[in-house]
Amino acid sequence: MIEESAVVVRIDNHQVWVESGQNTACGGCLQKASCTTNAIGSVLKKKSVPVDSDIQLETGDQVMVAIDENLLLRASLLLYLVPLIALFTGAGIADGLLADNAKSADLWIAGSAILSFLVSLWIINKTQSLLILSYARPVVVRKV
Repeated sequence: MIEESAVVVRIDNHQVWVESGQNTACGGCLQKASCTTNAIGSVLKKKSVPVDSDIQLETGDQVMVAIDENLLLRASLLLYLVPLIALFTGAGIADGLLADNAKSADLWIAGSAILSFLVSLWIINKTQSLLILSYARPVVVRKV
């Protein structure tokens, strides 16, 4: 589990909204870009995020928020690898269908690659509630 400290900013109908707490140790660190310690914090600093909680909380409480790293890895593979595979597949299909001496074959191959890339992004966007991303939500693991 990747954990990050956060502050409860609001509670609505059993839904807890948190913002990232101050993390002064990571602020001056030179390894910040490649470190996973501040991975959730980079998302939480930008806005309030809804998280799941079974713990009784109040506004202003310091909590520890966690997300499973396996879910993050699967989501990363889905969002980065699938469109890349679609890009190369679209280019390969267009290359196989076009004659070698066809005029502007390179343009058609590039257009097919870009189209298949964009279609894969659209499909991921429309089906993300059915896939991995629907249950990759952070949870409150403990009160600090």
